[in-house]
Amino acid sequence: MSGSVDPAFLALPLDRLADAALSVVEQAAVTHAEFRLERTRAAHASARDGHIESDSDGLSTGLSVRVLRDGTWGFAATSRISVEDAAAVAGEALEVARTAAALSTERVELAPEPVHVAMWTSPYETNPFALAPDERAAVMIDWTARLLSDPRVAHADARVLAVQEDKFYADAAGTRTTQERVRVHPAATAVAVDDRSGAFETMRSVAPPCGRGWEYVLGTGWDWDEELARLPELLDEKLRAQSLEPGPYDVVIDPTNLWLTIHESIGHATELDRALGYEAAYAGTSFATFDRLGSLRYGSPVMHVTGDRTVEHGLATVAFDDEGVESQEWDLVRDGVLVGYQLNRAMAARQGFSRSNGCAFADSAGRVPLQRMANVSLRPAPGGPTTQELIAAVEDGLYIVGDRSWSIDMQRYNFQFTGQRFYRIRHGRLVGQCKDLAYQGVTTEFWGSMEAVGGEETYLLGGAFNCGKGQPGQVAAVSHGSPSALFRQVRILNTSAEAGR
Repeated sequence: MSGSVDPAFLALPLDRLADAALSVVEQAAVTHAEFRLERTRAAHASARDGHIESDSDGLSTGLSVRVLRDGTWGFAATSRISVEDAAAVAGEALEVARTAAALSTERVELAPEPVHVAMWTSPYETNPFALAPDERAAVMIDWTARLLSDPRVAHADARVLAVQEDKFYADAAGTRTTQERVRVHPAATAVAVDDRSGAFETMRSVAPPCGRGWEYVLGTGWDWDEELARLPELLDEKLRAQSLEPGPYDVVIDPTNLWLTIHESIGHATELDRALGYEAAYAGTSFATFDRLGSLRYGSPVMHVTGDRTVEHGLATVAFDDEGVESQEWDLVRDGVLVGYQLNRAMAARQGFSRSNGCAFADSAGRVPLQRMANVSLRPAPGGPTTQELIAAVEDGLYIVGDRSWSIDMQRYNFQFTGQRFYRIRHGRLVGQCKDLAYQGVTTEFWGSMEAVGGEETYLLGGAFNCGKGQPGQVAAVSHGSPSALFRQVRILNTSAEAGR
């Protein structure tokens, strides 16, 4: 079920504020003008070893106006919410555009978009902010106490971040949208210590963040009881595990790990502003340049990747983006070939696309909308193999579960990823955990080595709350779906040997 937009947000004079701002710019020969009012609540609760560690609940509200005049953007914002302030901010945005036009050598055009009038909420059952802070914290305290009840666990921590994002958008063309998104990110970590050697290991839950409400923390969409019960045994096995000789191995990668590789090597690489060199200062550009659209062999023929702003419970799912564009789903890689990019209205117009695919987002009213990532996902094979069947196809290799650390170069081409758990595969069967491992690759070689993807039952929507981009930096939440997948002859690194231990 879906919630309803927060009455406290709807009680704000949204239309009057928008009318005050847009009336200032309507006589100023602008080709585009937009007003945004945003109200964001963020709560964080964490516990360690059965005791509360932190508990916060913050609220931010602001409005902004962005105009396109003489092909140049002007933007201004304030945290003061009144009709007078909305009008004043519109005047400031016009002045910024006038000043910038004299300095800029490039003129911006926007791809067209129909007018939309709508109200939308993300699907959730229980708003996390309907609970008292101590109720949220109590669940985290309980999680750590349950982990500590096992003698194999020396320390335990748990945390949950919840966000409610309310946004009103209006532009001079007539679009007016009101949206609310709710998302939660719970996680738990257990620590084991070997009393004889002093060695220690950690094991974190692999449950993804999710565009749901508090019901997710209580078990809707994920079996937290089962995961918390299994963590001590998994941790103990990891503490006693041995490492492995480096070299090429066949690997089966679980979606709890592969989502992050998708994010870094496909998600960022197919942002058109990166591919064109407009985004370079934060995490680099992209090897997937525009001249290679339709010809770049990104991976094997079983590789099908979509961009999607519509998927249920996706962290980047909205009904409309921050330029008033209706959300969509489209292909980025089809049959292993690059066939699409993520676009906002300016990038779409610049490269001759008829329409944006809805990838503009600002993380607050005080920030300019940037081209941001959709839910970028590797599609499963209809009727495809189970994870066990993929493992059975490996004679000598590894099965990788859960994300940990990552590294990738400034063109999204050379990378290294670790994981929560590495299992050795011998003769098509799992024979126990290994540790201190990482896998390395070149993006096109790695995805080119993908021999098979799992069926729908192996598919999971992973993701993160903290994708960063831009200067000043902005943070966005994004999901990445993936099935389990089989890769042949992936380079495996022994991290303990590399560190000289």
